[in-house]
Amino acid sequence: MSYGQFRVMAETTPTLRQRLGGRSLYLVGMMGSGKTSTGRPLAERLGYGFVDADAVIEQVAGCTISEIFERDGEEEFRTLETQVLRSISERHSLVVATGGGVVTRSENWGMMHQGIVIWLDVERGQLLQRLHDDSNQRPLLMTEDPAKTLDAILKQRRPLYDEADLTVVIESETPDVVANGIIQLLPELIQDPPKERPD
Repeated sequence: MSYGQFRVMAETTPTLRQRLGGRSLYLVGMMGSGKTSTGRPLAERLGYGFVDADAVIEQVAGCTISEIFERDGEEEFRTLETQVLRSISERHSLVVATGGGVVTRSENWGMMHQGIVIWLDVERGQLLQRLHDDSNQRPLLMTEDPAKTLDAILKQRRPLYDEADLTVVIESETPDVVANGIIQLLPELIQDPPKERPD
């Protein structure tokens, strides 16, 4: 998607915020897709709060996600992730950067669909490059062949990510450009409540 083709935004961000009516935005996508780096400027433009769900999980657990995986396994991590998401979903007017695997539990979708779910779909080669350059440890990629593992995870999760309300395909755009693109696409997603007819 080329963001240069976007028309000048017809409506101002305050109007957009009004139309969102406090609905939170949930960013989903693979590890390395830029959910946190896109979420911050997006929240700033909307006047929303920003929450990085993985950071909250680490705060609650008192250790890193890698340590949770190592100590308790993926299943325990997913349970904690759902608990944290439930607590986040009770608030409103947030941009939430979720973990890559949040889409694998149907109960998480129930919570996220109370708001608007946006899939940051990064091209595979770009994703591999980002993960290669990233200093963060990714527990699921700590295998002999990370690229092969990534492909397997992508294959499993792609149909799940596809349930998002909005898909943003990212090639080499910066997080700021992606955030601007989302702001311009959002109005088309929002169903305004029907206006009451005068008697």
